[in-house]
Amino acid sequence: MALVPYEETAGVGLQKFHKPLATFSFANHTIQIRQDWRQLGVAAVVWDAAVVLSTYLEMGAVELRGCSAVELGAGTGLVGIVAALLGAHVTITDRKVALEFLKSNVQANLPPHIQPKAVVKELTWGQNLGSYSPGEFDLILGADIIYLEETFADLLQTLEHLSSNRSVILLACRIRYERDNNFLAMLERPFTVSKVHYDPAKDVHIYKAQKRNQREDL
Repeated sequence: MALVPYEETAGVGLQKFHKPLATFSFANHTIQIRQDWRQLGVAAVVWDAAVVLSTYLEMGAVELRGCSAVELGAGTGLVGIVAALLGAHVTITDRKVALEFLKSNVQANLPPHIQPKAVVKELTWGQNLGSYSPGEFDLILGADIIYLEETFADLLQTLEHLSSNRSVILLACRIRYERDNNFLAMLERPFTVSKVHYDPAKDVHIYKAQKRNQREDL
């Protein structure tokens, strides 16, 4: 989603973002993600939260076969690619300026028989929601999309629009600033929110959210 400067540890920690390719192994596939920090900044590199969320999906935390999923602020598309490889029908979204880059990574990493299960589509939070049916998706995925306070209201509106009473939202993030906790507090008004995973090595949390009028035992 975001194509803006991003505060992160300088020096060695940033070197991985400047590599043209980042290679991963998920779902018995080698995935090579093209990165382009200079052209698109934070939208065109793989952040740790995407790796942790992809690992969580591979662990079988949710049933993906036949599932209708959407990835928000996909950037490089890693999470959506992994979800498709694991059997989901995935809509992989970002803002218009990032779509060609996103599409190139999706097409390069999905075998021909799986490519029909993945659609790359524009979604600017809070704006073109009319292109999506209310409650359209079973699973909503977001990796490191909670960091710009001015986007919080639009992101929350988008999550409410795309989810039904049956939908599961999984958000992976590193809690860097108080504003990150502020978003989680906003999320808890319309949704029940619980932390379902923590990766201490990468300091990434995964939160699960479901609409409050859903029965807790479902």
